[in-house]
Parts: sequence; structure tokens; C-alpha cells
Amino acid sequence: MAHSIPREMKSIQVAEYNKPYKINPHTPVPLDLGPHDLLVKVAVASHCHTDRMVRTGVFSTALPCIGSHEGSGTVTVVGSAAEGSFKTGDRVMCGIPLHPCGKCADCHPDSPEKQRQYCSSESHVGVLTDGCFAEYVRVDARFTTPVPDNVSLVIAAPLACAGRTVWRAVEQAGLKEGQWLAIVGSGGGLGHLGVQFAKAKGLRVIGVDARDAGLELTKESGADVVIDARKGKDEVVKEVRAATGEKKGSDWGADATITLADVDSAAALACAITRMHGDMIQVAQPDQVKIPFQELVFRDIRVRGTVLCSPDESRDMMKFIAEHGIKLKTNLFHGLDKIYDLVAKVEEGNIQGKAIMIVDEEQIQREKELGVTF
Repeated sequence: MAHSIPREMKSIQVAEYNKPYKINPHTPVPLDLGPHDLLVKVAVASHCHTDRMVRTGVFSTALPCIGSHEGSGTVTVVGSAAEGSFKTGDRVMCGIPLHPCGKCADCHPDSPEKQRQYCSSESHVGVLTDGCFAEYVRVDARFTTPVPDNVSLVIAAPLACAGRTVWRAVEQAGLKEGQWLAIVGSGGGLGHLGVQFAKAKGLRVIGVDARDAGLELTKESGADVVIDARKGKDEVVKEVRAATGEKKGSDWGADATITLADVDSAAALACAITRMHGDMIQVAQPDQVKIPFQELVFRDIRVRGTVLCSPDESRDMMKFIAEHGIKLKTNLFHGLDKIYDLVAKVEEGNIQGKAIMIVDEEQIQREKELGVTF
């Protein structure tokens, strides 16, 4: 298929920090592939909170850089070392880490597979190098995930970061069926996915959010208990006590809590509603994670951080979705030219779910022949 690939493509670039995206119709197609690389014809690209961080220079990204690290599409070229794992025509969810070193304690072949994503890697798609807001993207086969026939590319794209991240957070909580998981920031793009993952695993879920739209989406996603964080810490704790069965001593609260909100008070609230000796999983990335010492010292709350998924965890997530399904709240925008409408919607501040760009309508139409159900 290489002969049919154009030399230039349309893309959406961060050209200057703190400035609007720039549409570039003459961007070179990334044809300089390494042995582990795939060239993917992008079908769908999704917007993530990290895209704002890239645009404001948080990662000191070299500019210009094509935006979006959440993408899905069809493989068009396969690097020599990836030929046993992928072939042209495969539908995939794009990987984010690009070219791990293969030597460090995180990605060495003898290291635990579930920490592969922590290698600093040569780069990261859509964060430090060109991403998925384009007609083609170069990704690393080792972090790219096949998409099952019954899962749509529209669903797969936002799972590339949001799904992988909150899936691992739920896994890191390590809970058993019937236990309580609380999610602070439950009505956002990650949160409503986390609620569904947890419920499908048989957990009881407490959703905490501070937006009307977020509370509504938390309910729609199936949370057992939905609490408005605007009531204040004391009232939220009171409602969690009541929901989880307050008893004498310390036997109340969520067995684990995931923090997805990045407001200053979120981590402290998450710890406060977690039972003594329970785990708080930190996903949000504020400048500082602020937790009163009383939670850590007097209540023995264990705080853990998590990011993305390892390759095996990502495949497990896809298998789980193929079996159980997922309802992704989407705000669809058709065509790369709609980027300014997408950004305006995101910046309204009350968006439900994910803002998603359909880059290639033909791929979306073709997959209907596969009988996608999710």
C-alpha cells in the first residue's frame, strides 16, 4: 500500500504556545519509519486534557507539533520488526510511547511487564512529537493495540489515553467484587469510563463531581451513589459514611478512591472518604498534590500514582470492552477543519464526555460492515 500514500497531508499543529491551533494542508507524511514503527491512516482523533498542557508549553514540546495523542485508524505500513504482530489493514488504537530504550529498569525484557509505560522513551506521540490530529501518524507497534471487530474506531481513539489511564487506575485499586470504589471527578472524560469499568467488574461505585453535567453523566454511567462535591468536605464524608455503612471504629468509607479532578482540594477529599488503611490512586496532575498529614499519618491512607497502561494491560482493556461494552459520551466533530469548533466546545467548561474528531469518514463507514456493537 506504500505506493498509494501521499507525500503531504493535512494536519493540526501547535505552532506557538498559548495560541490557537494552526491548520497546515502541506505537512509531510511521516514516511521515515523505524523497524518497530507503524504508519497509521488516522480515522479518529480525540482531545484530552494533556493537549491543553502541550499548547501551554508544560512539556517544552519542540514546535511545530501535530496535536492529539488519542487516535485510532488503519495500519498502512508495517516496520520490519513489527511484521509478526501487525499487517496492513489492521484496525488499531494508537500507542503513545515512542521507541522505549529497552535497557532501563522499566522496559528491560526482564522487568515487570506492567511498568513498561514508565520508560522515558525517545518521545511520546502528540506530546513531544507529531500526533493524531492529521491524516497519518507514526506510532510504535509495541504500544499499539489491535481493535476487536465489534469495537468502533470512534470508541477506540479516546481510550488511547483516557481509557488506558483510568483502566489501570481501577486495576491498581485491586478491589474485589462487592467492594466500594469512589471516584473523585467521576463525570469527566476519564471518570465516566472508570465508573463503567468498575461496575462491569462488580464493584460498588461512589461518584463525586462538582459540575451539574458531571453529576448527570455519573448517574447515566451507573454509579451506585452520586455526591455533589460543592456541598463541602464534611457533607461529602457524611454521605459516604451513610452509603458504605458507618460502624464503630474505622470500618466505613470507600475501600479505594481514584482522584481524577485536579482542583487543590480533590486529593484531600479523596483521602477523607477512603476507609482507614485504604488506597488513594492519584491520576490527576495538579502542580502539587495536597493532602493533610492527618490522612496519611493518623488514618494510614496509602497514596499511589498511575499513568497509562502497559501493552498487556491495554490489550486486556480491549478484550474487556469487547466482552462487556462501554458507553462513551461523545461530542463529534467531522473533519480537521472543525478544530476551532472542537476547542470552543471544550473551553466552555461544561462538556460531557470526550470531544472527538472524525478525520476519515470512509473508515467509519467501512467498519459498519464489521458489525461493530460498541
